Amino acid sequence: MATLLHLDSAVFSEGSASREVTAAFVKSWREQHPGGRVVYRDLAADPLPHLNASAVTGGADDALRGELAAELADADAVLIGAPMYNFSIPSTLKAWLDQVIIVGHNAGPDGPVAGTPVTVVASRGGSYAPGTPREDFEFVQNYLEKVLTGMLGAEVDFIVPELTLAHSKPEMAELVPLADASRAKALTDAAEKAKALAARFAA
Repeated sequence: MATLLHLDSAVFSEGSASREVTAAFVKSWREQHPGGRVVYRDLAADPLPHLNASAVTGGADDALRGELAAELADADAVLIGAPMYNFSIPSTLKAWLDQVIIVGHNAGPDGPVAGTPVTVVASRGGSYAPGTPREDFEFVQNYLEKVLTGMLGAEVDFIVPELTLAHSKPEMAELVPLADASRAKALTDAAEKAKALAARFAA
């Protein structure tokens, strides 16, 4: 029985693009892999404490860090909702990363997370794709790709619903068709990715 670790970090429970797409992923995972297990953490509703000196000193022996690290190590696949806030990830997601990555315990190419598929839903209100005016302001994919692959050795894949503010900002009205297309693609990609992973673990 494969285990999916699902993390959401959007501050809004309703109307969140990242939550909508992660929900589509989980729905497809459950449909294709009914025997699978889903472990869920809502980092916005139940935020973790910031890393402190005693937690750093304790490492994997620290109760919370040990629990989080075990949860991650036990996951066959990981799903992360990571909306862009102020050009970066939510502080609640950063707190989870700081707590769960323990040098000497699970960090490195031979650690327990190495090779684990991680799907990141990186939603954003505008577009920061290569060639766009704000390309240099993209610190969500750049950061998460480096920390998840470089420190944990995970296999990372991104789903990027963008232009999510087009429907609410008059100055972005002409971008609504592109926003709708991006949303539709993200939902389809999430369902297909979950289906493929479920099939992989059910084989």
